Amino acid sequence: MKKEVAFTCELPNGIHARPANHLEAVCRQFSSEITLKNLRNENTGSAKSVLSLVGTDTLLNDPCSLIIEGDDAEAAFDVLATYLREEFPLCDEEIVAMDEGDVTLPQSLMNHNPTLIRAKRLSAGIAKGKLIRYNDIELSVFEQEIASLNFEQAKQQVTETLIDKAELASGQEKEIIKAHLGILNDETLNEKVSGFVSNGESLAKAILLTVAAITETLMQSSSAYLKERVLDIKDIALQLLMTAHPHVEVSTDFTLTEPSIVIANDLTPSQFLGLDRAFLQGLILTQAGSTSHTVILARAFNIPAVSGVEIDACAKHEGETLFVDGGLGIVALAPSEAVSTYFERAMWLAEQVKAAESEYLNLQAQTKDGHKIEIAANIACTVEAESAFAKGAEGIGLFRTEMLFMDRSTAPDEEEQFGAYKEVLEAAGDKAVIIRTMDIGGDKPLDYLNLPHEHNPFLGYRAVRIYPQFLALFHTQLRAILRAAQYGHTKVMIPMIQSIEEIRWVKAQLEIVKAELVSDNTPFGEIELGIMVEIPSVAFIMDQFCKEVDFFSIGSNDMTQYLLAVDRDNDNVAKLYNSLAPSFLRLLRAVVSGAQAHDKWVGLCGELGANKKVLPLLVGAGLNELSMAAPSIAPTKAALRQFDSEACKALFNEACDCATIADVEALLEAFAQSQEDKPLLDVECVLLDCDFNSKEEAIQTLVGNLGVRGRTHVVNELEADIWARESVFTTGLGNGFAIPHTKSDNIAHSSISIARLNKPVIWSDDEDGAVEFVIMLTLNKNQGDQHMRIFSGLARKLIHESFRNTLKTMTTEAEIISYLQSELSL
Repeated sequence: MKKEVAFTCELPNGIHARPANHLEAVCRQFSSEITLKNLRNENTGSAKSVLSLVGTDTLLNDPCSLIIEGDDAEAAFDVLATYLREEFPLCDEEIVAMDEGDVTLPQSLMNHNPTLIRAKRLSAGIAKGKLIRYNDIELSVFEQEIASLNFEQAKQQVTETLIDKAELASGQEKEIIKAHLGILNDETLNEKVSGFVSNGESLAKAILLTVAAITETLMQSSSAYLKERVLDIKDIALQLLMTAHPHVEVSTDFTLTEPSIVIANDLTPSQFLGLDRAFLQGLILTQAGSTSHTVILARAFNIPAVSGVEIDACAKHEGETLFVDGGLGIVALAPSEAVSTYFERAMWLAEQVKAAESEYLNLQAQTKDGHKIEIAANIACTVEAESAFAKGAEGIGLFRTEMLFMDRSTAPDEEEQFGAYKEVLEAAGDKAVIIRTMDIGGDKPLDYLNLPHEHNPFLGYRAVRIYPQFLALFHTQLRAILRAAQYGHTKVMIPMIQSIEEIRWVKAQLEIVKAELVSDNTPFGEIELGIMVEIPSVAFIMDQFCKEVDFFSIGSNDMTQYLLAVDRDNDNVAKLYNSLAPSFLRLLRAVVSGAQAHDKWVGLCGELGANKKVLPLLVGAGLNELSMAAPSIAPTKAALRQFDSEACKALFNEACDCATIADVEALLEAFAQSQEDKPLLDVECVLLDCDFNSKEEAIQTLVGNLGVRGRTHVVNELEADIWARESVFTTGLGNGFAIPHTKSDNIAHSSISIARLNKPVIWSDDEDGAVEFVIMLTLNKNQGDQHMRIFSGLARKLIHESFRNTLKTMTTEAEIISYLQSELSL
């Protein structure tokens, strides 16, 4: 039987990776052969292969046809006609490209006239090393060779090798190895190799023809992600060829013996993993995008990387020492002494920032009066756990397990889920991990569940509401969590709970699963059970919920939109979405006070937790925990120590009594100004006995030190402000003194920085242009006329030789601070 479904592609980005995966999963349910035909370009492809679907080059508004042939064609037609009409157009959204414009390079570097190659930024950081070229391995060397193994044997050996590597790997490395296992089993790859062999081609020729065909398919895709999988295909092909032809001598040895920057046209993930990371300092790649698996690995191992650089552009510099700045997107060739000094100092400043942040990584999160509040991490996959704890997380406040279920054709089985939960719990040690059961359905549909399309998914059939229909799926997840609970402090959180009946039903299912595990003689651990508070109705019966559960975690994002009846993704009403609404603050107070009245733990896992402006309100609300993205943890710990918990409590209660959002914002602004700020003059901003060789070094170091001390979070922008003032006229005042200055929004804490030099540097071309004492003013724009008052006060003082000599001869930072405070009445 043959059926055909005509449709127009409504996807804004055409059929690329994600929508192809969705369509493939639906088609795979049927035994019939299903082919997608693009009527614009006449391209066709199997609808049961992601690679084939992408190869049809189907774009927005292309007319298409889905041709179904087979015994169950009629049943497939009924399902697919509905799917293509109601669900397929919703499985992707328009992608807004990131701004890839050039970064403004620091004047402290550019004044030295460096020889630079601009490149695409891939992995941040600065690398110094000898330039070493990685010679490509040409797959064609195998073309005329006779294989020692057939395709299935070679595939089996490569699979076993990858599985062994995966067991020893962790983090991104493990995930990428798993991705390569998936490529080995791709229908298109296997069918093409087998087909070429059946037509009389040698195994090597079959693999090479398959690589060429799939590469052509991928390069037609509108998806950058799919294009960047070409390197993974080549990686797998090379492993297959080498395994099937062990007698062919291919030089895969590439030994680094000193700090090196590797340049290559292509570098596959397995080639990257084969490099000695004790010596690998940086990567320069000709062809690589931001989602390349090699680049993802470089980021995971903190290796600076750039791309878009032709090997010929650097060829004559092979064996020479150079610098790569992944944050600025530059390669510095043949660096002069001054350019080298700039990068060496930039690397030193980066290490100082890292050291400053690390002070908070292992410190207990608490206010300055000793009130403790746990700062935890939100994660979406197992590989994020290790990094979160390295960044100072005191627990996992939200493990979004639905990510295990998405972008695949079938649900993960019990063993896969058990392994994922166990891995996170083991990474946590004795720290708590809150595992949220699958929050799927509604705005996060899964093709293999065939959930109905909904006009208002946020209020629809999702999370706990779908569990009764998919009871086996829910039981499997509970079994996996309970088994993994033996390996750490496990908390289980149920999403979208709005009634006592729902949580009692969940508890009954837990008992059923526990009984099954006991019956199977399967060991399991103890858990704490809690709910995610996102539906406002929960606040009105907190006393009843406290009888049923062990803890609560507030999802501030959904709770705000449910309370205010605002879809935050709808541009027409998004401006109404604001968690500083007094009604939301009162709801927050009701939940926290209701929980704590019954000695129940309550945290917050929404985006609000990382908002430093709102942080004193959250402390004042009495929350036990805040959970956020890992990079926000150390800065939040640092900010907490500025607050007094009692003052925060008074602030929160006052905010709850406000009438408008504007009133709450004004209250927060006044509170921020009343808090102890970093002092204008402080020993942390005084540098004595400096060995600078230029004005550029002085400004780079003084501004960089403000970044180290947490006084600015935008060092390059602040330095640009300083140089903008210098470009008007020199800030050298004669007699060996200079006062570079700016009034800027790029300084968080107004500061006076001081550098006393061991030898003078040229500040200007004037006769008296040498400087040995620098006083830099960086004042925030909200400081009124303080900028000019301090500048003019300093200028008047510096006229006097006694003032200048006193500053030059003082022996300690504290003496200089005290003297300036007295003389300038600061």
